[in-house]
Amino acid sequence: MDSASPSAKNSSTGLLGEVEGRVEGHRDGHGFVVPDEGDTWIYLASQEMRSVLHRDRVRVRIVRFDRKGRPEGRVLDILDRRKTPIIGRLLHEGGQWVVAPEDRRYGQDILIPKNATASAAVGQVVSVELTEPPSLHSKPVGRVAEVLGEIDDPGMEIEIAVRKYEVPHRFSPETLAQAAALPEKLRAADRKNRVDLTDVPLVTIDGEDARDFDDAVYCEPFRRGRGKTLFEGWRLIVAIADVSHYVKPGEPLDEDAYERATSVYFPRRVIPMLPEKLSNGLCSLNPEQDRLAMVCDMLVSTEGTLDAYQFYPAVICSHARLTYTEVAAVLQNTRGPEAQRRADLVPQLVHLHEVFRALLKQRAQRGAVDFDTVETQIVCDDNGRIEKIVPRVRNDAHRLIEEAMLAANVCAADFIAHGEHPSLYRVHEGPTPEKRAALQSYLKALGLGLHLSEEPTPAEMQAISQAVQGRPDAQQIQTMLLRSMQQAIYTASNAGHFGLAYGAYTHFTSPIRRYPDLLVHRVIKALLGARRYHLVPSPKTRVPEVRRGARGGKPVKAAKPMSQEMEAWEAAGAHCSANERRADEASRDVEAWLKCRYMREHLGEEYAGTVSAVTPFGLFVTLDALYVEGLVHITELGGEYFRHDELRQELRGERTGVRYAIGTRVQVQVSRVDLDGRRIDFRMVRDGEAERLLSRGRTTPERADKPGSATEELAALRAADRAAKAASKARTTSAAPRKTGARKTAGKTAAKAGSRR
Repeated sequence: MDSASPSAKNSSTGLLGEVEGRVEGHRDGHGFVVPDEGDTWIYLASQEMRSVLHRDRVRVRIVRFDRKGRPEGRVLDILDRRKTPIIGRLLHEGGQWVVAPEDRRYGQDILIPKNATASAAVGQVVSVELTEPPSLHSKPVGRVAEVLGEIDDPGMEIEIAVRKYEVPHRFSPETLAQAAALPEKLRAADRKNRVDLTDVPLVTIDGEDARDFDDAVYCEPFRRGRGKTLFEGWRLIVAIADVSHYVKPGEPLDEDAYERATSVYFPRRVIPMLPEKLSNGLCSLNPEQDRLAMVCDMLVSTEGTLDAYQFYPAVICSHARLTYTEVAAVLQNTRGPEAQRRADLVPQLVHLHEVFRALLKQRAQRGAVDFDTVETQIVCDDNGRIEKIVPRVRNDAHRLIEEAMLAANVCAADFIAHGEHPSLYRVHEGPTPEKRAALQSYLKALGLGLHLSEEPTPAEMQAISQAVQGRPDAQQIQTMLLRSMQQAIYTASNAGHFGLAYGAYTHFTSPIRRYPDLLVHRVIKALLGARRYHLVPSPKTRVPEVRRGARGGKPVKAAKPMSQEMEAWEAAGAHCSANERRADEASRDVEAWLKCRYMREHLGEEYAGTVSAVTPFGLFVTLDALYVEGLVHITELGGEYFRHDELRQELRGERTGVRYAIGTRVQVQVSRVDLDGRRIDFRMVRDGEAERLLSRGRTTPERADKPGSATEELAALRAADRAAKAASKARTTSAAPRKTGARKTAGKTAAKAGSRR
């Protein structure tokens, strides 16, 4: 097992014990079994992986433990084979048609009979259905089910990703028919039993490229009482699109929405949770259009506390579609040109900013975690290729909307909790004991006298972040703080939100793009009508396995058996959590492909960067100018032995004592780009003229005519890259026998160099 494998603890299953679980392939050829119960992954050698494929369910027997106590298994039985298509490129080699899977975790090429290639040509990207599974003595056999096109076609990376990660991207005919039958505008029956807020100047504030508008906001000063009963503050209205009015339980629209669970966002394309007629039409709070909404009407004090709130269904009319840039300009200069253009809205924008500052004050008082992180935005050209990568600048307008949405979400969680109705909460738990101990040891190793309690609080984490501001390693420390926290999930068991420092929190504000928000709306409507909403999960949707890693990283066990209703809610939470991660993985895969394609145009160029992660096999470096991450393999660090210090998160040279840690500034050269592996390799640029000239393709006079000059080295590098590209292209068109072993060896070497943390 290598450094990229999951950290394994002592197995609770002894030698020769049997375990059932899911196969997780590795591009080096070996794999792991992720057990149905327990948290220790079981290693499968390459020989064992020959008869199984990535994501099969198997039963294995533990046959040995390595020197670190990690178990190794032998496959006894294949319980379930995944029947989903596999995406890859069609090749004709050695007189045979084969498909090389795009996802290298599958580890084996798929043989295609000559009469099962459909209309696909050599080199095209295809979708394959297996007709014969692999065995110890034979490769899997399949047929081409769909031809996606050429690898360089615009948007092909997205077509690959949605199939690779099994993202539902086609609505059923029943769903499309139901959406088409919906009215174009509100009817009289839709307005019944709703508060008319069409005269309230609610506005939407979103990004320039937004197409669906979930939320609209309005704020005005509010005062009541006198003397000791005096209340001063603001009335804050957050109106959210009422998707639940159109998407009813059990109907085709609901079936498809539940299956997707979330919209998936790619550069220049969105796979929506709902058909466009709803997401961009009836449910989108477009300006000057009457729309149905669920409203959270709040009173916020001058200290930022929520004094009162109420929920009710309403009819609203957005008075303007504003952008973050526009609002920020108005707030910066209330007499400037942007303010003059929106003169009628300036007073309420100022009030929104006032309530935002009050909510921000309360955020600081409760100790919510608020780290400074840099988010980036990919700007593509008309062909879908990266034009540039720019930092996403967050201004007060972004944060204003964020705080308003947080307030509405907290009110929704409080309303549901007081109504004692099952629902989904957004839960984010604090560091596990193991992560807390690792973080404490890390801070101690840096010589910081900052102590964490046995049960760390958000305020402690925020205090550490603020205490190290100004230190050269502040970014490194903040990164470690972030990594010590757990991942947020959806669950019916409320355990609070650690990062936001809320005792109860849910998602209410984005029902167009998140299914949990739609469920929360249904629960709130049921409570308002003194009814109960009974959740019945879709029978056609497989609920992915989600482990809730609470204390000690072990699955949470209920203190008592759950009711059937609570089991349904937990299953829905697991499904939504898993599909949220699936959407994130698909988006990251597309971004990685685009970045690799982009960096192929920058081979040999030199950039300054910062070490963003340290592993036993090298350093991950993020380039300052391009915001792209790549690997400096440990062999590129110099002719000495480097020891990995896990405690300090650094590599240290034993002879020179040179150290590379998170946050270290380095100069690197782009040396290799592997598009299929989604990997970028850098080489370190040393101090000294020769190395600097190497990266710029120049020579010094005394070396110009000598073998091995900087120009020759750079030319050799570029020639090698061109040769690799030519060989790859030739491989797709040649019918000559291929050297299978060579390709697998090269892939194994590349995988070791590019294994991610």
